[in-house]
Amino acid sequence: MVRPRRFEHVQRVADLAAQIAQANGADVCRAYAGGILHDIARDMPDTELLRLAPPECSIDSLHPLALHGRAGRALLCRWGYDDPVVLEAVEDHTTGPRGGNPVAACIYIADVSEPGRGVNADIRELALHDLNAALERAIVSKVTYLQGKGIQVHPRTLRSYQDLPCNQGHRADPHLAPPPA
Repeated sequence: MVRPRRFEHVQRVADLAAQIAQANGADVCRAYAGGILHDIARDMPDTELLRLAPPECSIDSLHPLALHGRAGRALLCRWGYDDPVVLEAVEDHTTGPRGGNPVAACIYIADVSEPGRGVNADIRELALHDLNAALERAIVSKVTYLQGKGIQVHPRTLRSYQDLPCNQGHRADPHLAPPPA
């Protein structure tokens, strides 16, 4: 369901997610499965993404690609895939884990730091010995980058950012996050 170049990325994410899971005592099989499945809807047309995952906010409407995690979950559910841990990881890989799911953290980190991207090697290395610190750094990096560019932060990403221990009492600029639709 994805182009060959995307599938190479998917394989690297699955391998790295499994390595991160192994290093941190998380479920290696689920991390690998989540890595393989995370971009299942990534190459779908916008109309199909919008059909599978109706927009929750203006960002979703304006940039349907932001929906590919939720659309992937919806698609997997339609096919009868029912592992809630992996489904949550697939859904959350675009906006950030909601917390309490180490498999979702492994997928999110692997997606932003897999070697083929050529960035975030520090996050990848950190993840091999401190999952929580790597997740925190990955989410902070994403929000800082978006805010620095003046790009609105998705409400789900902003919630992930605000829930980080390092941000208790410190909030991102709320003007950059649109209210839910």
